[in-house]
Parts: sequence; C-alpha cells; structure tokens
Amino acid sequence: MLKKFEVSTFILRVVLGMTFFVHGLVKFQGGIENIVGWFNAIGLPGFLAYAVASIEMVGGIALILGLGSRFVSALLALVMIGATVKVKLAVGFLGDGKMAGYELDLALLAMAIVIAINGSKMFALDQVIFKGQKSESKSF
Repeated sequence: MLKKFEVSTFILRVVLGMTFFVHGLVKFQGGIENIVGWFNAIGLPGFLAYAVASIEMVGGIALILGLGSRFVSALLALVMIGATVKVKLAVGFLGDGKMAGYELDLALLAMAIVIAINGSKMFALDQVIFKGQKSESKSF
C-alpha cells in the first residue's frame, strides 16, 4: 500500500512541477512586462507578476527534483487560489468562450494541496540531502 501511495504522490509531484515550470517559463519568455501590465490592469501590483512567474518556474523545478515539495506546493496552492478568486471565478467553471474557466486551476490546486499535506518522498532529492532526518513527516 505504501508503495502505491508513494508512486501516486510522485506522479502528482512531477506532473504538477512540469505544469508550473512551463507556465512560469512562458510568462518570462512571452515578456514578463506584458504580465506586469495585465496584473496592473486587473488591480494587482505589477511586481506580483515577477513573484508568481518565479514561484511557478523555480517551484516547478523544485517539485520535479523533489526539493521542499510540501512548502513549494503550499506556495503554488496560494497562487492557484489567487488566480481562481481574482480572475477565473467570474468566468465560471468552464469559462465564457473568451477565457478558460477555473476547472484546470481547481485540479492544479487539488494536486498542490495533496502534495502539501502528504509530501512526496519517491525519487526526491530531499531524501538524499536530509537522509536520516524526518523532514517530510513534520508539519510545515
């Protein structure tokens, strides 16, 4: 049973990491200043665009590698809550034809919460770096 659980959380961790890494990378490649302008236009401070893109990109890499998975997942969950409440909730679950709804955001939020609560030890660098310590079993 434990092996199935570890395999499951490993899959969630890696897929979540890849998804957020790509989203963060695209924000920088597409011109982060465009995202800054959009944040300003929706009433958020522009500097948050840098924070969100960095959390997504660096956090995505950290998740793939298994570094600080619980903490990173908690940060990503906060990003998804913010995105859902500030932008996506108004367009509904499936969107309005112009913008996607919050169905993907909700799925990513659920994945992040699972990893934040349970951690993910399989193939995680944390297990090598903190060998002998119980870092994953403690609350964050």
